[in-house]
Amino acid sequence: MSERVPLDTAVLSHPGMVRTHNEDSVFVDPAAGIAVLADGMGGYNAGEVASGIAVKVVSGGMVPELNSDRELSKVDIATGLTHAALLLQQKIAQARPECAGMGTTLVSVVFCGNRVSIGHIGDSRCYRLRAEKFEQLTHDHSLLQEQIDGGQLTPEQARYSLNKNLVTRALGIEAIVPADIVEYRVEADDIYLLNSDGLTDMVEPPMVQAIIEKHRGDLAAAAAELVEAANQNGGRDNISVVLVRVPKAFLPSAAWAQRWLAKKRAG
Repeated sequence: MSERVPLDTAVLSHPGMVRTHNEDSVFVDPAAGIAVLADGMGGYNAGEVASGIAVKVVSGGMVPELNSDRELSKVDIATGLTHAALLLQQKIAQARPECAGMGTTLVSVVFCGNRVSIGHIGDSRCYRLRAEKFEQLTHDHSLLQEQIDGGQLTPEQARYSLNKNLVTRALGIEAIVPADIVEYRVEADDIYLLNSDGLTDMVEPPMVQAIIEKHRGDLAAAAAELVEAANQNGGRDNISVVLVRVPKAFLPSAAWAQRWLAKKRAG
């Protein structure tokens, strides 16, 4: 990891205008190339406990691997994220009795070489802005998304649904909860957004895109305006955003790639 510069990042989390405390948790390590966001659920601050466990377990498992000299494959990262999800499930089940019934969504991005692996459970999302194209890279595990997929609701009708917060997959709710893990090729100046549903329930994706595009060179300003927009529209839930821009110098150079390929061929 010493041969590349850190990712450009900005993080902001806010309780919103209705909730009395914040049950979201976030973690970013720009040098290692990882960001994790979790949106907890459960009364008596239990959601905050669950989301805190989530970011600690995933970051604790992945950061040492990312900081090692070993080049991680797609299988290595997928295995690491899957193992973290299983360990996380166990730790939530073993938590304090008063936290029974707590759970959390999870979305994480792991950058290695010229790839990014995205793991998610629930309805926290990851988007990518590449040039002028803004794209959602995760698929919500929610009742609302199932209704859209099944043709029961159109995306326009879904905007006014009362079922926005009913997730069909979350850590801590069931004994085994599989994570969806996908991989994409990374390009220089890509901007990735991780967010809890407190943002996208309040701010439509075209507005999110416009705010990020306006502040391409200042991710902290983009994060602040995204949270402010959500609060101005009601702020009915906790709002967390993580913005990650990939500098060209973060990506492996041609010389680095040739050295790595030669090492692989040598066994």
